[in-house]
Amino acid sequence: MPRRKPIDRVREICLALPEATEKLAWGEPTFRVRGRIFAQYEDNHHDSGIVGLWLNAPHGLQEFLIAQDPARFYRPKYVGHKGWIGVRMEGDVPWEHVAELICDSYRLTAPGRVGS
Repeated sequence: MPRRKPIDRVREICLALPEATEKLAWGEPTFRVRGRIFAQYEDNHHDSGIVGLWLNAPHGLQEFLIAQDPARFYRPKYVGHKGWIGVRMEGDVPWEHVAELICDSYRLTAPGRVGS
């Protein structure tokens, strides 16, 4: 059986959230709730050399995660200045932690009454 690609796992986690949808934008998969992006996949976007996932994050988390594990976490282009986290999807991905970060991003992005 072929090994699953990271985007397949990301898609599974994101689309399990209430009202989450996937939309291709800028040549990459984005995951949205009521039109608002909460996650974006990066597969060597503009020859960045990175396969990663961009996620909305609470203030201060980006800096903390990058300081703790700069090989895994990074400041993504375009949204990094807003505190978004980049997570490298190469190698042994810590899926439990990634799923938590996705859920946190979703909660930060979703309008108040999603799923009700």
